[in-house]
Amino acid sequence: MGRKKDLPLLKGVTITDIGSEGNAIARVNDMVLFVPGMIPGDVVDIQVKRKKKRYMEGVAVAVTTPSPGRITPPCRHFGICGGCRWQHLPYERQLYYKEKQVTDNLTRIGHLRIPAVNPIIGSGNVYGYRNKLEFTFSEKRWLTREEVASGRKAGQMPALGFHIPGVFDKVLDITECLLMTDPSDTIRNEVRRYALEKGLGFYDFKEHSGFLRNMIIRISTTGEVMIVLVTTDQEPAAREGLLKHLGNVFPGITSLWYIINIKRNDSIADLMPVHFSGSRYITEEMDNLKFRVGPKSFYQTNSRQAVRLYGVVKDFAQLTGTENVWDLYTGTGTIACYLASTAGRVTGIEYIEEAVADARINSSANGIGNTEFIAGDIREVLNDSFFTSHSKPDVIITDPPRAGMHSDVTVAMLHSGAERIVYVSCNPATQARDLDILSSAYEIKRVQPVDMFPQTFHVENVVLLERRAK
Repeated sequence: MGRKKDLPLLKGVTITDIGSEGNAIARVNDMVLFVPGMIPGDVVDIQVKRKKKRYMEGVAVAVTTPSPGRITPPCRHFGICGGCRWQHLPYERQLYYKEKQVTDNLTRIGHLRIPAVNPIIGSGNVYGYRNKLEFTFSEKRWLTREEVASGRKAGQMPALGFHIPGVFDKVLDITECLLMTDPSDTIRNEVRRYALEKGLGFYDFKEHSGFLRNMIIRISTTGEVMIVLVTTDQEPAAREGLLKHLGNVFPGITSLWYIINIKRNDSIADLMPVHFSGSRYITEEMDNLKFRVGPKSFYQTNSRQAVRLYGVVKDFAQLTGTENVWDLYTGTGTIACYLASTAGRVTGIEYIEEAVADARINSSANGIGNTEFIAGDIREVLNDSFFTSHSKPDVIITDPPRAGMHSDVTVAMLHSGAERIVYVSCNPATQARDLDILSSAYEIKRVQPVDMFPQTFHVENVVLLERRAK
């Protein structure tokens, strides 16, 4: 077999744009070159890692001339942690590229005819806006470049922080995260200190061994704090000791839970949380509504910006008080409850049963009597029997996960006869795919990007579709 041709090192390449997934773009010899972590105006040396007929992918090995648009990232972990990759890009430019990403995805990828995209709605808080973060314990932590250069060797060095992008078994030890307010940092650092002092085992991904696996911290706008500790089934006394220690050191913690996970993957969707102490939930508030948030509940991670997002949804829905509304992927019923006062009836559908239970409680607690919540796989719920029993919807709201909607769901929406669809998405690429299917019967009337995730390339987008006249 012949040797694979060496991939080139390209010197003095100027970054000209930012594309999908936040990757910077350059052009070399009529080929597009994608490079993560750079911004327009940077002049960099790039090691090509992958070469195809029409494009190349590479990594920057040196920034020879920084862009005049660069700013100094405030986080000490920037450039290693993959959580917020745009701290070096001024916020107004972040908004520009997010709005551009929405337009490009809908027109270039989806090939959709759209009206002029409304100016993106920026976030009031660009740091400290998250109400939830999940941290990972690892027996083997990621070494920084400085540590490697000093001759330090990787070994049994426990870490509590975030996964390094593309490396499943290494975790960067995080001492601060600017995306969430304290006491998040203080709690996490105390958990690490206590665990090391007591000799508690951190999880080893390759060996599938160890005790401590994950920790979820939620902080609501009302100031309430929830901790969910995820461990293996070993050492129940150690788990109880750690949770009691947290309750003693941080009496302001509202709710303490734990989950036992003996699987190889970190997903807790199919696991049962166990209440340890305090309240069984924390409370979020939005426009005079209160929402109960449990250990597995979905709630928009930027609580304050969620009010603006849902305001767009209400505006696009154009409700007059009589409409029959279907809210797909309803979660804990936040959108359903938010719209209920201006609708005739709202039916929320969600596949996570715990979320549906919370949605029913949220509706009842807010004195809302015109909602119904159904647990089940949406593609199976939207069958002939459902259409018969629930009558034709006037408006459909859909807010699916990043993967978008199953084609069966989009087909069911086409057959529903709804006059309007409001599609909320955290991934304009999959949204464009789904809109292409819906466009056979619906016309895109309005497009509104909303920035829910400052310092990242992620963007939320709301699209209004209206049924075409027959």
